[in-house]
Amino acid sequence: MKKQVMILTGAGQIGMAIARRMGYGMKLIIGDKRKENADAISDIMNKAGYDTVPVEMDLSSRDSIRSLIDTAQQYGDITMLVNAAGVSPSQASIETILKVDLYGTAVLLEEVGKVIVEGGTGVTISSQSGHRMPALGAEIDERLAMTPTEELLTLDVLQPSNIRDTLHAYQLAKRCNVKRVMAEAVKWGERGARINSISPGIIVTPLAIDEFNGPRGDFYKNMFAKCPAGRPGTADEVANVAELLMSNRGAFITGADFLVDGGATASYFYGPLRP
Repeated sequence: MKKQVMILTGAGQIGMAIARRMGYGMKLIIGDKRKENADAISDIMNKAGYDTVPVEMDLSSRDSIRSLIDTAQQYGDITMLVNAAGVSPSQASIETILKVDLYGTAVLLEEVGKVIVEGGTGVTISSQSGHRMPALGAEIDERLAMTPTEELLTLDVLQPSNIRDTLHAYQLAKRCNVKRVMAEAVKWGERGARINSISPGIIVTPLAIDEFNGPRGDFYKNMFAKCPAGRPGTADEVANVAELLMSNRGAFITGADFLVDGGATASYFYGPLRP
């Protein structure tokens, strides 16, 4: 029997929280660069009554993304996309961050956008980091939004010589994610589908706990101590927003980005987190 299919990329806490909220009764295809991560999340969800299939997938490879989509389509029509895959500034080089978080996300949105069914929805997880940079200007924004995916990494603004460090690369990638979502929302709309992004702040996950205990730990602890919420967030609070965006209650929302950061960005510009 054919089912409605959700693709979940990035087998972590945020992706799983959204998939648990939205994926009951569906076939869930869980893709991750590390197959053992996909296996682990798949096992947890299957034991909770979901119907999942773990798949090894490399977000930086168009062939790998197409293979994931082919697997998904064997089970039915793709009706939902949750993209929570990516690498963080302390995990990867400038080149890897651009190849995975920026180029890979753009390719995934493009490829799923070709096959998403009418009434389908997607969310991609961006980051508050994309909101920290000064404005890049209308011309660069348009290039990030509209440049054909295979030419994206040739843009001047994305040349490693123009990028200070891995955090700067990550900010650029996340800014690009938000712009691509806007441009893709127009194309998805032609199919009667919607796509949005969510930009979380500090969310407690195993990866974040590594960051708290790593060389930048004091920076993160200071950030959530001095944001209006006074604490880090949880994956389920991100899933609350995703549930709105992916359900019929969000039917008029597409091409938008939602900042879910406990006010850290507000504090960064206008409060005690000002640099």
